[in-house]
Amino acid sequence: MMRLDQLLVSQGLASSRTRAQRLIRHGRVSLPNTDQTLTKPSEKWPEDTPFQVTPDPEERYVSRAGLKLEALLDALSLRLDGLNVLDVGQSTGGFSDCALQAGARHVVGIEVGHGQLDASLRSDPRITCLEGINARAMRHETALQQALIEHPIDLAVMDVSFISQTLILPELAALLPTNGRLFSLVKPQFELTAKALDKRGVIRDPQYFPQVEQRLREACQSAGLVVKHWQASPITGGDGNREFLLYAQKTGTQATGPND
Repeated sequence: MMRLDQLLVSQGLASSRTRAQRLIRHGRVSLPNTDQTLTKPSEKWPEDTPFQVTPDPEERYVSRAGLKLEALLDALSLRLDGLNVLDVGQSTGGFSDCALQAGARHVVGIEVGHGQLDASLRSDPRITCLEGINARAMRHETALQQALIEHPIDLAVMDVSFISQTLILPELAALLPTNGRLFSLVKPQFELTAKALDKRGVIRDPQYFPQVEQRLREACQSAGLVVKHWQASPITGGDGNREFLLYAQKTGTQATGPND
């Protein structure tokens, strides 16, 4: 006898116990030729029991982040066929996965943490994963410089947490070619001061969202990027926060100040 979530993995019906549990919670696992839906990941079954799994739309990518980038590309009617992509804040790889499925040739990903990229992407030759890299100083990272020589980027995607994107945009814009595009997931809770957040770190008052948009538009302009599109993400963050999707393009000009 074995737990249901473990059985799904051992039978190749799920790539991990976490995903197996998600399929079960979403009512996607049943017994063949019956109407019996299985709902308990811990329930034990004989190891030779056959199961039927209905694909979960949210399982198209290694994380829900892929669905968010997909929503932006769909809104713009864009594909990424044959393009090289820089993924800032690669993490599990949701954006990288979406980019590849949208036709990208290669993805160079940077991540400040370690060991987060999904195993299916880590073994994909179309992925370069560079860990321990601070996006605020990525231009000076030798490993990234070498990767971009081998795979000159056409565009960038970004999904970062616990840092304002305004601190990253100048570095990122410097790496983009003229007319290069940026597709970014904006998380307002990291763009505002603590007074805008409740005790759970969630923004409840929608009056703050236009401030976030204006802040990002100004930061993009200062970095030589023009915001072409801004929309609400159809999927909220895991903590319940509203998120937004930004599309910007490098213009070749950059705002200058007295100290530049």
